[in-house]
Amino acid sequence: MSAHSRETLSEPLAMALAHQGIEAEEPIEPPATTASWAALVAIGVGAFALVTTEFLPVGLLPQIASDMTVTEGQAGLAVTMSGLFAATAAPISIWIAGSLDRRKVLLFLLGILLIANLIVAMAPSFLMILLGRVLLGATIGAFWTIAGPLGPRLKPGPKAGLATAIILSGVSLGTVAGVPVGALIGELVGWRYTFGLSAIVAVLVLVAIALLVPPLPVKSSGGLGDLYRVFKNPMVRFGLVGIFLSFVGQFAGYTYIAPFLLKIVRVDPPTVSAVLFGFGLVGVAGNILGGWAVGKSLRWATAGTLTLLGTSVLLLILLGSYPAAAIPLILVWGLGFGMQPIVIQNWMFNAAPDQLEGVQAILVSAAQTSIGSGALIGGLLFDQLGLKAAFAAAAVTAFLTAAMFAALKPSAAGR
Repeated sequence: MSAHSRETLSEPLAMALAHQGIEAEEPIEPPATTASWAALVAIGVGAFALVTTEFLPVGLLPQIASDMTVTEGQAGLAVTMSGLFAATAAPISIWIAGSLDRRKVLLFLLGILLIANLIVAMAPSFLMILLGRVLLGATIGAFWTIAGPLGPRLKPGPKAGLATAIILSGVSLGTVAGVPVGALIGELVGWRYTFGLSAIVAVLVLVAIALLVPPLPVKSSGGLGDLYRVFKNPMVRFGLVGIFLSFVGQFAGYTYIAPFLLKIVRVDPPTVSAVLFGFGLVGVAGNILGGWAVGKSLRWATAGTLTLLGTSVLLLILLGSYPAAAIPLILVWGLGFGMQPIVIQNWMFNAAPDQLEGVQAILVSAAQTSIGSGALIGGLLFDQLGLKAAFAAAAVTAFLTAAMFAALKPSAAGR
């Protein structure tokens, strides 16, 4: 592997590939731009703001449904719309952004995030809420396609892995902490103020990126042709199937965790906020555990994570009416939920280490499609068959995906 490739890839990933006998091709990248760690933290906080806003409705569904006079299943469309439009925006953003300075693109996207939050916070109807969520979805897809690969550009060489981890930490923290924090704020002051506070955070992040992140010009962009080349990789396609199955199932259940706590476990709203906060805390631990596990065996880390998810949700279906059993099981679910994006992302990056930007766009598109579809399917199951049917979908798909990764031959996984 060339020195340039080792600088572009994170050091642990490069070592793992070398051990497997894989040589990464020379990537076409713009020149590296050294930036401060504060700049990376600013981008990570931007990621946190986006992901937190994306999942805020999960903890606020009962309030939104009541205020807008829709069912909780219909309120889940707030998650569906952002997910589906993020999936569409991810690949298109590569073409639209073209050779634009990536710093300017990030600032523009944060401005759209601000507008989307204000629309939802002041929405007079549920239709207006969905409009704001459409804008949010387009922002999420484009942001992750642009920001995801910036770590090696801003901190080239051996520090590239840590730089990427700082940016991605915003995703992890937003995914696992955004819901409980939003639920708590919504319980204290109302769901509209929660989105208003998210708008304020967007302003602060926009200012931070404008002051701290240096200009990020690009030489050229391969455009949509890059995506086609990445998609031809069989292990990328295998990973996409895994993403679709596992994320659809998880978000069919997870989107409706607040109603589950209220109606099946039968706890009061303050306890719901506390349990969701615990879910977030163990999810952060799951991020760390997932990062450790993929260093041991990527295939078994993925299969084990999905088995943990399926088992915890299945037991919740059986024991959910007993709070003493249900609450610990929800925390176990949170642990696996924190591990899931880490192991999946490592799988995808390991499948095509020389095409990270294309992989990132495809990964974001697949994940967001799955999140939106999962919320939609879960809402339909919830409204037609009850909450436990939505959770059953989460358990079944987790077990199916775990079996799929476990059955893959080690030689194929290495390739």
